[in-house]
Amino acid sequence: MINRNVLKIIAKSIQTRPVTLITGARQVGKTTLASHYINKGFNYVSLDSSRDLELAQKDPDLFLQIHKWPLIIDEVQRAPQLFNVIEEIVNKEKMKNTQNYGMFILTGSQMYRLMNNVTESLAGRVSIIHVLPLSRNEILDREEQVFSLNNLIEIQKRANLNPLSSPSLFKLIVKGMYPELYSNNIESNKFYADYVESYLERDVRDIINVKNIFTFRRFMELIASQTGEELVYDNLAKALEVDMKTIKSWLSVLIACDIVYLLEPYNEYSMTKRIVKRPKIYFNDTGLACYLARLNNSEILMNSIFAGRFVETFIINEIRKTFLNNGIEPGFYYYRDNNQNEIDLIILNEGIITRIECKMGIRYNLSDVKGFKVLDNTNYKLGPSAIICNTDSIYPLGKDKYVLPLAGI
Repeated sequence: MINRNVLKIIAKSIQTRPVTLITGARQVGKTTLASHYINKGFNYVSLDSSRDLELAQKDPDLFLQIHKWPLIIDEVQRAPQLFNVIEEIVNKEKMKNTQNYGMFILTGSQMYRLMNNVTESLAGRVSIIHVLPLSRNEILDREEQVFSLNNLIEIQKRANLNPLSSPSLFKLIVKGMYPELYSNNIESNKFYADYVESYLERDVRDIINVKNIFTFRRFMELIASQTGEELVYDNLAKALEVDMKTIKSWLSVLIACDIVYLLEPYNEYSMTKRIVKRPKIYFNDTGLACYLARLNNSEILMNSIFAGRFVETFIINEIRKTFLNNGIEPGFYYYRDNNQNEIDLIILNEGIITRIECKMGIRYNLSDVKGFKVLDNTNYKLGPSAIICNTDSIYPLGKDKYVLPLAGI
């Protein structure tokens, strides 16, 4: 079994909060993570069971009398009626015992519904833990260190121990990072075919009434081919012959189910007139994006026009995981303006800005980071900046500017 680095964050939450909510897309391992506590005194119930779901929806009080805490409730978003009753139970226990920690572990895969109910009923009582697919660190069983450019020696050491050639990188991109692909002997195309079918049949129909499921699938395929690109609603609407309101509704489903996320443009007051204001869209897993975009051959992908944006998606995902798996929700942005200045990733964390370019080659020079200069006069403190690519060794580009191996993240 692969050791999940986020387990230590879950353990800390259970020790300090009455309710721990584990969120993320289907098949990222939420149930497996929660089930670690079945042998530690927690009861377990899944709302995938039609009988338990019916009771939870019709009589949540009785449901929680039968299933006593400490309790794991899987797929809790299917019975939002439970949240108010959980709040009452937590509050009553707080009156009796100020240390009312570790009462409920909830898992759910529809972020929009979950967040609405959590903010209404469990604000201040819940710790929310966002789980993504496996990181490369988890696959390699190495420590998940928060990404930082302040320890270049450690980055080089990690790259030396676990190098990543270009062919190996693209095989990883195409395979994707869902746990089942690494724990079971399952062919990736079969896994993603089942994943998409089950997602379309259950989550999409559950959230909105999609009249034409085939057009929605074409929408997913089109979005997948544009991972790492600016989101232009009008272009999508024209390509699919639907209105922009429909595109926005469909996109909200992909975001709610944690299939994609939006990277917002960076903005400070002095920049407002010249920056691009559209977000960029990224798939949370490159394997799923490759499957939907019909790019499920690593050699074809590596030599295609899509290669750069899929490498960028992979790098940004891996950096996000180093933060989220350590319980940190960083500020991630990108920059693009009408003077053709670009920065793939801006990380704002603890008042320090880190500028990152994501590349698929090996050799670069200072001209490749000319866009970094647009933030030289930022209101925040500037940290070191870097190009992350498939180089084997770290080398400098200038003062506090480096080229780093992806393998060392």
